[in-house]
Amino acid sequence: MQSGSLVKYNTPILVSTTGAGKKNQKKSAAEKQTTQTEDILNSILPPREWTEDGQLWVQYVSSTPATRLDVINLQEQLDRQLQIRQARETGICSVREELYSQCFDELIRQITINCAERGLLLLRVRDEARMAIASYETLYESSIAYGIRKALMAEQRRTELNAKLKKLASTNQDLRQQIDNLKRTIEVTHQRSVEKREAEENAHKEEVERIQKTNDQLKTTLETMLSAPKK
Repeated sequence: MQSGSLVKYNTPILVSTTGAGKKNQKKSAAEKQTTQTEDILNSILPPREWTEDGQLWVQYVSSTPATRLDVINLQEQLDRQLQIRQARETGICSVREELYSQCFDELIRQITINCAERGLLLLRVRDEARMAIASYETLYESSIAYGIRKALMAEQRRTELNAKLKKLASTNQDLRQQIDNLKRTIEVTHQRSVEKREAEENAHKEEVERIQKTNDQLKTTLETMLSAPKK
């Protein structure tokens, strides 16, 4: 048996137990005279077919006019199914969408029985609404796909930037180390230059003092020789 639906159907009909029987049954059903309303109903809400235990069953939509009580029962069934199937009250919910779609189909069935033209017009409204929803779903899925692609690209870009940042940080650290080494080399070289200059100055000073001392000695000796009396 098919699962329950908010659309009112007639009692299921056993068609056949084989595939050949199905073909013959369809032929006999085509020969069966139906009312214009039933034809319209079957075009709007096609019969349900299923196989159970090797037997083919067909279930046509009901052509019985609806009463005020039927509408009240439909509302109660809708509320009950929403609770049983735990449909979400807000946001996107496939269960809620399915139940409201069944409810709308049942309303189309009820209206079509009373006025076929009005039912066909509602059918156009339903199909247009479904097309709009399908378009929104396609747009939503495209937006999600676009967002995912952008997120992946951003993540890839972030990974590349992080790798580049680490490389630059490592290079910066190496350059800083080189700068520190050069500073130490400059300090050592400067210290050695200062010490060498001081040593040269001291040596020059000592040499000047030695020469000055020698000059003074020679001068004293010369003065002594010149001041000695002649014989």
